[in-house]
Amino acid sequence: MLKNSILPNSYTFPVVLKSLSDFKEFRKGQMMHTHVVELGHVNDIYVQNSLLNVYASCGDMDLCRKVFEEMTQRDVVSWTSLITGYRIVKKYGDALIAFEQMQYAGVEPSCATMVNALSACAKFSAIEMGIWIHDFMKRRRWELNVNLGTALVDMYASCGRIEEGLKVFQGMKEKNEITWNAVIKGLALVKSGEEAVWWFNRMEQEGYKADDVTLVSVLCACSHSGLVDTGQEIFSSLIDRKYGFPPGVKHYACMIDLFARAGFLKDAFKFITEMPFEPTKSMWGSLLAGCRDQGSLELSEFVTKKLLELEPDNSAYYVVLSNLYAQMGRWSDAEKVRELMKVRGLKKDLGSSFLETGPQEIVYELSEQ
Repeated sequence: MLKNSILPNSYTFPVVLKSLSDFKEFRKGQMMHTHVVELGHVNDIYVQNSLLNVYASCGDMDLCRKVFEEMTQRDVVSWTSLITGYRIVKKYGDALIAFEQMQYAGVEPSCATMVNALSACAKFSAIEMGIWIHDFMKRRRWELNVNLGTALVDMYASCGRIEEGLKVFQGMKEKNEITWNAVIKGLALVKSGEEAVWWFNRMEQEGYKADDVTLVSVLCACSHSGLVDTGQEIFSSLIDRKYGFPPGVKHYACMIDLFARAGFLKDAFKFITEMPFEPTKSMWGSLLAGCRDQGSLELSEFVTKKLLELEPDNSAYYVVLSNLYAQMGRWSDAEKVRELMKVRGLKKDLGSSFLETGPQEIVYELSEQ
């Protein structure tokens, strides 16, 4: 287009910038921004919104905020792009502040605004804001489409209000796998393992296909509720490819956590040493927690040393090892550990937790539209 001496206009830039946003082309987005300024389209709200979207999708909230503050006019798309960007970079508090500022500015939120705001509420445990959003939608008599409904279910579930989440779920006309996952995850969080398994079975009965997130959620529920046999049965189905994919590292982490919590240390150790993945800090942490609960000092020593191999500068692990040696009466070994801490310049941090007990965080991405 440029080679043919045809200059882009305010209709051209949004199309090009949308493509750059979809592919997260940050550098090219900056180059396009330069053309926008040079060709005098910097004050066009559609072009500005497109620039906001590029920077937000690429996670550069400094530039996104700069463009936003330079805008003389802002609409719902402008505010939603800002809120979405903060959600993407996990600055959930900033996302909710922007959402509140949007209300003060008198701009009516859209469905996409609410989905992103609810997602921030879920991550930030901002239940009061989430309830306000739900009440707002009720007052406006918004129909709960699948994205809004799923965002609401996830918000309530993540904030420990699973009963409210189930009410929303049961009132939805349309659901998808992410909606079901939110329910099962919520039940796992409040340690309602048997109910989570019941909803998992119902999900399959109603023709929805479980994905890897579903299986992590239900295995996590089994772990927190001590449902060892059920967890083993579900994991065996994964091994047999019942769901169309093999178990991943998070599924193995759930099983290790399940066995460790239930006191089946030999089973947990077998899983962690024979699985087709390198053990993570989370896995060793789960096993160490189980060892400490069961008073297994020798295995605790082995596991703590494995954690030290992964994080040799974590002072908490040295403290654990030193305390273990003291419990065993191995005072010279305990002293050696303390001396090693001094040599490495490490100090005991009383304010930090040394264990990461349980499978990695379950993440749910909600559609923004």
